[in-house]
Amino acid sequence: MSDDPALDPNLDAAKLSREDWLSVLTPIEFSILRDHGTERPGSGRYLKETRPGAYHCAGCGLRLYDAQTKFHSGCGWPSFFQEAQPAAIRTLTDTTHGMVRTEMRCSGCDGHLGHIFADAPDQPSGVRHCVNGFALVFVPEGESAADVLFRHRKRA
Repeated sequence: MSDDPALDPNLDAAKLSREDWLSVLTPIEFSILRDHGTERPGSGRYLKETRPGAYHCAGCGLRLYDAQTKFHSGCGWPSFFQEAQPAAIRTLTDTTHGMVRTEMRCSGCDGHLGHIFADAPDQPSGVRHCVNGFALVFVPEGESAADVLFRHRKRA
């Protein structure tokens, strides 16, 4: 794991080059996290995942969401009603595509995750974090996040 620059616990994403990111992310992960892309609705991993555990950033490994905050919204992307910890994500105003939306990024590596919408009145927070599944790595309850992320990177 020590040769994986993105999993350094003292990560400074600004110091990672495009080549560093390309060496540790799959092409779709890179497109989403680094180039602010999105996956087609219904095509991402974890859309139907229901096991207990946590969702971590595929870029830097930061725990972003706990499984108990995930819900089925029908939007085509994994949806969560709150982040795992208050500082897990940062938000920005996104005015692309002729819309005004709230973009969310991983606070650990500044990777693009998706958008937040105030359209979940049946959820405790009233909001829906619409997350690209390929921006996440699921860590099942009882497993080590470091081990799961390491195995994920070996497959990538």
